[in-house]
Amino acid sequence: MDLLFILGRLVFGGFFLIKGVEHFKNKEGLVGYAKSKGIEKADTAVIGTGVMMILGGLGIVLGTFVQVAFGLIILFLVPTSIMMHAYWKETDGGKKMNEKISFMSNMALAGAALMMLANMPGPWTWGL
Repeated sequence: MDLLFILGRLVFGGFFLIKGVEHFKNKEGLVGYAKSKGIEKADTAVIGTGVMMILGGLGIVLGTFVQVAFGLIILFLVPTSIMMHAYWKETDGGKKMNEKISFMSNMALAGAALMMLANMPGPWTWGL
């Protein structure tokens, strides 16, 4: 079971770590997308959410400050989903479907993070 837990930790945390790094690699495109969604201070928002994902993912992978790490992931996922993937506002069928998929995927990730946070044993196997 410890091996499965560690593997799940690497996959879940690694996902956010990679996506956070990609935030900085694709910053210009993401800033433009955020602006198109009406996000004020889009540059700051992209940098901030990138940092949240990197720190959250790193904490989960390393098994350190895990409550803070999950808090950052949840704090990233829920508001970002509501602001960036508001499928209920879309009138174009294709855009609506894509936004709904993104929104629902993020909510599933947030739900998984909440479950892990609620059932968190302490201390984590092979955690720092």
